[in-house]
Amino acid sequence: MRVLIIGAGTGGLCLAQGLKKAGVDVAVFERDRTPRSMLIGYRVGISPDGSKALHSCLPPEVFDEFLRTTARPPVRINMRTEKYKELLVGDLPEPLDASRSEQSVSRIAMRSALLGGLDDVVRFDKTFTHFTRNDDGTVTAFFADGTSESGDVLVGADGAQSKVRKQYLPHAKVLDSGITSIAGKLPLNDETVKLLPPLADGAVTLLFGPRGEFVIVHVMRFDNSDVEDDYIMWGYTASHDKFPDMKGMSQPELKQVVLGMTPDVHPNLRKMIALAIPETVFQIKIRTSERLKPWAPSNVTLIGDSVHLMTPGRGIGANTALRDAELLCRKLTEVARGSKDVVRAIGEYEDEMRVYGFDAVEASMELMDGNSLVHKPVIGRVASAFTRTVLRFTNSVPVLKRKMLAEDAHERDHVDLPDEVVRAG
Repeated sequence: MRVLIIGAGTGGLCLAQGLKKAGVDVAVFERDRTPRSMLIGYRVGISPDGSKALHSCLPPEVFDEFLRTTARPPVRINMRTEKYKELLVGDLPEPLDASRSEQSVSRIAMRSALLGGLDDVVRFDKTFTHFTRNDDGTVTAFFADGTSESGDVLVGADGAQSKVRKQYLPHAKVLDSGITSIAGKLPLNDETVKLLPPLADGAVTLLFGPRGEFVIVHVMRFDNSDVEDDYIMWGYTASHDKFPDMKGMSQPELKQVVLGMTPDVHPNLRKMIALAIPETVFQIKIRTSERLKPWAPSNVTLIGDSVHLMTPGRGIGANTALRDAELLCRKLTEVARGSKDVVRAIGEYEDEMRVYGFDAVEASMELMDGNSLVHKPVIGRVASAFTRTVLRFTNSVPVLKRKMLAEDAHERDHVDLPDEVVRAG
């Protein structure tokens, strides 16, 4: 069996690693010209779900290299107002081991680690155009350079603008969430560390504004100096209508937009925004997908953002893609070993993926839905104030805080619960 994967993103490379480890013939085709080009964004948060998938698919030496390139993992969740006043602070669960842990990694470092040992598998500068099915049951992928490749299975791992999805499931829609984000990066040093909100060093920090807007702050400290210099990343998020027309704006101008929209935030937060290196500032309009009805399985399938694009609201997009990769790898390995028909195996993968994948899509919209009340004029302030009150109350009642943190942990670490736990609710 030969598997063709379109896209060398997180999910595509994890799948390729798993298939190669299982002895399956696999080839990956990526439109980027080099491993370091076109990577938007900085930090990727890897949940226990993601760590389990990587540990399962990657050879031990590649998994070890992935761990070596990660930053110090977050140990707490840190929710505050835009003035740095505490709303809710709680510790994240202690990891059982590295194969089931929270990790922070830069996108470039992650791709570099996942490319380990795949020199003979991944081909860059290959822009996919379309596929055809052949009379002998194979599928052929065609590329903009005039070349083509045939295999037994084609996997679309080509992200939000997936050309595989557009041909295979043309009815699948990519929707505007109504949310825009602008992010930037600045060095972490003795001066900038003083600008951080309390307890932000070692935390995932969310700062909630009075009109539905929020800022996420990540601190990236690397124990291995050859990976990357330590840095702070911030991301400012609000509904589209709160931003001016930014068409054609330069990166320094985008930074000024955020400064213009945050006159009343904590002065240290404004300093962090102002100190962002202009070349690192980028804008993204957040998109999502809608739940799809089942389709007839075939030897073409999809993983990650190609099928269930989601907002970064819960930090589970990359981890759901990794979960897809691990599941599909198991199913295709069964085919390669002769224990299952390929269409049946892909159908089983898709039946399971549609449930958890679109559950994750809907959960991720809860924090990043531009149509929610918190983003509306007048009533938005009331809704935001109510949310802050709920967080403060939860923070003050230990049993409620434990319950909230446990529910969030379960969403990031899916395991089969013992029967007695299920019966107890």
